Amino acid sequence: MSTAQGSSAPVKPAGGGALSDTTDVKRSIKRFGFSKPYWEATREKKLVIQYCRATGQYQHYPRPVSIYTGRERDLEWREVSGKGEIFSFSLTYRGTAAFRGHEPYVVAIVTLDVGINVIANVIHCEREQLRVGLPVRACWLPLEDGTNLLMFEPDRDTAKT
Repeated sequence: MSTAQGSSAPVKPAGGGALSDTTDVKRSIKRFGFSKPYWEATREKKLVIQYCRATGQYQHYPRPVSIYTGRERDLEWREVSGKGEIFSFSLTYRGTAAFRGHEPYVVAIVTLDVGINVIANVIHCEREQLRVGLPVRACWLPLEDGTNLLMFEPDRDTAKT
């Protein structure tokens, strides 16, 4: 169940507050050479996003060339705060094989403060808190190779209740 885009009404499906954080789910992540700076930054729990110098725009997910100019030379990596707000979300009640038994959990589109959207899990969040527009911040799930997986949690310093 999810909210309609643009709705800020909290979701109140049957069943009460606890959502799974999915932090104990073993994940297999496919990585490409051009995304190496992204993954290396996660070792230090830093979020870096590709930035096109020619157009002044960010792009995410990592790609080998600028989506705006088609040229690799226009791209650089910039560290961003990891703060944003939920643009849309889904409460997942039937996950893929690795996630079975960990439902319900949240997959959200988060609009970062630099204006791009990122898809990730939201953790440390009660069902009653979950809403479009909820301020969130990056948090990190350690992976076996020393990198970290980007997730989001409510930003309790700026969250509206």
